Amino acid sequence: MDQLTANAALNTDNQSELPFVSVILPVRNEENFIANCLNAALQQQYPPEKMEILVADGGSSDRTVEIIRQTAGANRVYIVENTKKKQASGINILLQRAKGDIIVRVDGHTMIAPNYIQSCVQALRESGADMVGGAIAPQGITAVGKAIACAAKTPFAVPGAFHSGRAAQFTDTVYMGAWKREAITKTGLFNEALRANEDYEYNYRLRKNGGKIYFSPTITSVYYSRQSFGALFRQYFAYGRGKCAMLRQNPASLRIRQLIAPLFTLWLLPGFFMIFLGHIFAFLWLSVIALYLLLALFFAFRAVPRNQPWLIFPAALAFPVMHISWGAGFWRGWLDAPQ
Repeated sequence: MDQLTANAALNTDNQSELPFVSVILPVRNEENFIANCLNAALQQQYPPEKMEILVADGGSSDRTVEIIRQTAGANRVYIVENTKKKQASGINILLQRAKGDIIVRVDGHTMIAPNYIQSCVQALRESGADMVGGAIAPQGITAVGKAIACAAKTPFAVPGAFHSGRAAQFTDTVYMGAWKREAITKTGLFNEALRANEDYEYNYRLRKNGGKIYFSPTITSVYYSRQSFGALFRQYFAYGRGKCAMLRQNPASLRIRQLIAPLFTLWLLPGFFMIFLGHIFAFLWLSVIALYLLLALFFAFRAVPRNQPWLIFPAALAFPVMHISWGAGFWRGWLDAPQ
């Protein structure tokens, strides 16, 4: 598969042989990012007549829909209403309306590269996979957002190919993703009962049915990170809670890396009472916390640009916000009634 990494550009000279692509965008309250997101989708290096752009709006209370309609090229965008407001519901509505041989999902916080669709089509053709995805480049706007983006680029934040991977590989999940039509036909629709993590659950079902998922570093996009620690906490708390709900339905999908944050949270909070059991227990507890803080500072130092050293400490703080909120969300999900 080395040639796949080296050959990212799809030859579009013979357009008649190119597959028709449906770009689907499930969005809600994305007024700060939707213009860049939609413009990137409209300005792809892929023949416009060979693609359609479908948006499912989940009842936005801001200017999201207005901005979409005012965007140059909006006549190429078809907007439908997602009355259930859930992301999985929006995706399902669009999957059932999409006409493409290939379906490319784009999130409202993301700006895909100009060759994104080309690269997805190329990767699907050459890898033989049923679904492909690529690397994301987190980006911040506020000072805290920039620190969060720096932290998110590291394997210490979220282990996974699309966060920090550099080599093309078959994997268990990818960010957003592009599917062959037949893969969706076999796998079915997204699970609307899940509050979050519906994408990983879908990818698990795809793999369970014999499908293959491929990560290609030639498929790139910019992801606008959360711009405050509060927003980051809520995001990862929802992720953790959704992961637990997903594992109730598919326990065999569990990966060891997904237990690290819940176990760390368990060690951090209830484990605190170990210090009252004696000096050895106190030393053990404090040693783990000290090691974690050192790792957070180490990865923050490596991730932050050298000309922005003031971002080191907020970047280091982003790690425990992500890990503790994800772990807390996981244990909160453990207490939820089965869905």
